[in-house]
Parts: sequence; C-alpha cells; structure tokens
Amino acid sequence: MRGALKNGLLLAMMLAASGLAVALRATDRIAEHGERVELERMIPRQFGDWSVDEAVLYQQVSPETTAALNKIYTQVLTRTYVDRQGYRIMLSLPYGANQSDGLAAHDPEGCYPAQGFQILGKSKAVLHPAGAALPIRRMEALAGSRHELVSYWFTVGAYAINNDWDRKKAQLSYAVKGQIADGLLVRVSSIDADTALAYRQQDRFIADLLAALPPAARARVAGAAGVAP
Repeated sequence: MRGALKNGLLLAMMLAASGLAVALRATDRIAEHGERVELERMIPRQFGDWSVDEAVLYQQVSPETTAALNKIYTQVLTRTYVDRQGYRIMLSLPYGANQSDGLAAHDPEGCYPAQGFQILGKSKAVLHPAGAALPIRRMEALAGSRHELVSYWFTVGAYAINNDWDRKKAQLSYAVKGQIADGLLVRVSSIDADTALAYRQQDRFIADLLAALPPAARARVAGAAGVAP
C-alpha cells in the first residue's frame, strides 16, 4: 500500500508540474472570442416571482475586500432580490476573464471568515434545474446576530464545478489546448434563522433565474459541458 500511495503521489506531482508548464504557455483567452460578457445586461432585474429590491442598499463585503475584488475580477454584479412574500435573496456574480491559477475565483469559505464570520457548517449538493446537473456548495455562516446561508458554485469556461480538484482539471483541459478560461463565481445567500427554509428559497431562486436566461447566458452561468474532464 505504501508503494502504491507513493507512486500515486509521484504521479500527481508529475501531472501538476506538466500542467503548470502547459498553463504557462497558454495565451489564447477564450473571453476574447464570441460575445462579450456584460453581467448587468445578461442577468434580468425581474424574473419569475423575483425582482430587484431597489430599497435595499446592502454592502456585500468590506470596502477593503471590494477593492481587492476589483483588482482580481473583470466585473462584479451585486444585487438583492425580493419575492412577493418579502423574502430576500442576495446575488453576487464576480466574473474574471482570466481563470488561471493567479486569478482563480476566491472561495467564500475563505472570504467570509476574513470578514469576521464563523463557519458553522459546509456541504455539497447537486441541483437539477431544467433537468441539468448543477454542482453547488452550501455554507452556513454567523457573525454576531447575522445568520447567513450561502449556496454557490464556480464556472471555468464551459464547466460548472463545486470543488478545487475539478477546477484544476478544468483549467488544465483548456491549458493543454493553449487556452486560458474565463469564469464566474455565482453566490446566492440569504439571512435567515431557518436553515432548511433558506436553502429551499435559494434553490427556487436559482431555478427561476436559470429558467429566465436564454440558452447562451444560462450556459455561461450554470455551465454547459457537464463534469470537468
């Protein structure tokens, strides 16, 4: 077993080294091909039972974090939506034209503790909006009396992913073709004392949003190529 484990680790290191060498040679940014991403126009302000809550001025992150995000991401869209029953969902969409290792999307599991949140729980799930499989992460966070439930996923090019290993594989699949993938962090959250209710509302919000998007925009937000190779 020790020999097999050692060989496995050696193989992983060799693959990582070769992948890095290939990635360093990649120069073709897929964001420069096709229609330019414009989040403000792409994401509707009203869909299903949801509309942008114009009365809410919600600061998603600290000013310092916002400044750092602006250096990393090409665009960041932040909105708060409300349904007819008054339930609010916060949507954050940072987009990066370059998803190479140096500019990879920052994971909320690291960003929230940096803002003073305690992480109470983490999990993974697969949603099936419109029959497609969408891998997501869940996170329960607490800061003082603020109990925030978060659902989120990443895209790397055409792939939607919910873990670092698949992100690396997706990046490498583009790098071996000389390409640098773009990508999104899609974060949906709500402040709610009822964890189960919050996740049900978030699942409904995600399904309604994706159903409202035209095919090209839906593929951009939720991936179009299944599991990362």
